[in-house]
Amino acid sequence: MEITFKTNKLRKQFNEERQLEKLHGTLRAKKIRIRMGSLKAAASLQDFWPPKSGPERCHELKGNFKGQLSVDLDHPYRLIFTPDHNPVPRLADGGLDWSQVVAIKILGVEDTHE
Repeated sequence: MEITFKTNKLRKQFNEERQLEKLHGTLRAKKIRIRMGSLKAAASLQDFWPPKSGPERCHELKGNFKGQLSVDLDHPYRLIFTPDHNPVPRLADGGLDWSQVVAIKILGVEDTHE
């Protein structure tokens, strides 16, 4: 999967191990690296569709985060991203076509429960 970042600053943070650990701590930084590796290795988001989701628990978000997806890090934090397509691939019923999402944009790490 192709991965881009919302900002150059965010890209730099994610690509520099020491900076990532300084911002998020050792455990969360390790989980971020694992999740990023899984996302990069995926052919499409379909690889994360339940029941194949595994420990990532990739899912679409609701409310203020509608249109975004997340994968679990350390509770309650999640890696937040959006499909990086224009237009976003949709199914006939209007839902996201996970099999056609082959590019994502990382938005950041957040506690979506706040």
